[in-house]
Amino acid sequence: MRRRTLLRAAAAAAFVPAAPYVARATESPGVTDTEIRIGSTAAYSGPASAYGAIGRAHSATWQWFNDQGGIAGRKVKFFSYDDAYTPSKTIEQVRRMVEQDEVACLCNTLGTAANSSILKYVNQKKIPDLFVGSGADKFQDPKTYPWTIGWQPSYRVEARIFANYILKEKPDAKIGILYQNDDFGKDYVTGMKDVLGDRFDKMVTTASYEVTDPTIESQAISLQQAGVNALLIAATPKFAAQMIRKVADMNWKPLRLLTNVSTSVGAVMEPAGPEKGIGVISNTYYKDPSDPKWKDDPGIAQWRAIMQKYLPNADLNDAFYVYGYGAVMTMIAALKQCGNDFSRPNLMKQATSLKNVVIPSLLPGVLVNTSPTDYHTISQLQLMKWNGKSWDLFGDVLSGASA
Repeated sequence: MRRRTLLRAAAAAAFVPAAPYVARATESPGVTDTEIRIGSTAAYSGPASAYGAIGRAHSATWQWFNDQGGIAGRKVKFFSYDDAYTPSKTIEQVRRMVEQDEVACLCNTLGTAANSSILKYVNQKKIPDLFVGSGADKFQDPKTYPWTIGWQPSYRVEARIFANYILKEKPDAKIGILYQNDDFGKDYVTGMKDVLGDRFDKMVTTASYEVTDPTIESQAISLQQAGVNALLIAATPKFAAQMIRKVADMNWKPLRLLTNVSTSVGAVMEPAGPEKGIGVISNTYYKDPSDPKWKDDPGIAQWRAIMQKYLPNADLNDAFYVYGYGAVMTMIAALKQCGNDFSRPNLMKQATSLKNVVIPSLLPGVLVNTSPTDYHTISQLQLMKWNGKSWDLFGDVLSGASA
């Protein structure tokens, strides 16, 4: 009897549950005393693979940041996965980062459709989805999606500025809009309607394309046949380059306006044929690395040094590398405001509390400002014209209020 009692006591001792793990005050999901985990998705393959440069610039800039010492004794462990510009893959990769890699936050996940696919998930999970790589208005809506904040200027505001420019240059214009058939492209149609109002149906002809389409030739032909003399190209790089080239090849000469997501010299203007884009109007909020005026600019000099060290094969004429660098530098500004608290709530709080922050790659006068009620991280831009070799800035720096 005594032996059985001892065995039962020993067995019971073997199954005493361990004391629950209690995180230290400095620990939060994705954060330890030595590390902060940050994730992103990018189109390294697929129809928008030109945007892969952005993801590569992210990685290079985080490497540089870590080599500078990181933040508060911590290095950033950066996860960047290919979603091929396909929403279903974005969902898969973001779930992987959140549930397996246990990232503290996301930073500059790329693409309107991609970010739309994860919007409810990250907000339900309360994952800071910071400085999203899209100008769609839905990512700048703190009431509906408090855990998602955009980075670049709103596509809708950009379209308003274009509409006002067209009305100034061609008051009786017949306007054509080539747009990608998703929230990205539709924001440009909405922004044009904001300005034209009741005149929209009379003045505007639209033609949409799917991101899986091989070309936009038929759309170009239909817009020309409609008598369009002011053309807004609301397209991603592959299709923007095709449209610029096709318009020139048809000897069609409308006033051409191009969304700022497709102004890269290396990824758009050169593939289109530099001479075929002469006269195209666009806008920007960051410095074009191919423009001689920024040759000795400290911000571009820093960017160039980072690219040369960490991405020696990068095309330094490709502005998408500047875009990716600028987004990470904005994230770094938010990290610096966190003190020693990198919890998800504080990451979100600091990302939405940036005041007149100067980012080295942004144009002079373009500042980063956010608040808990205003998620428009960058709300200023400047018009520019393609001269066959580079973009020439003109006019004043414009803000959303200017639209």
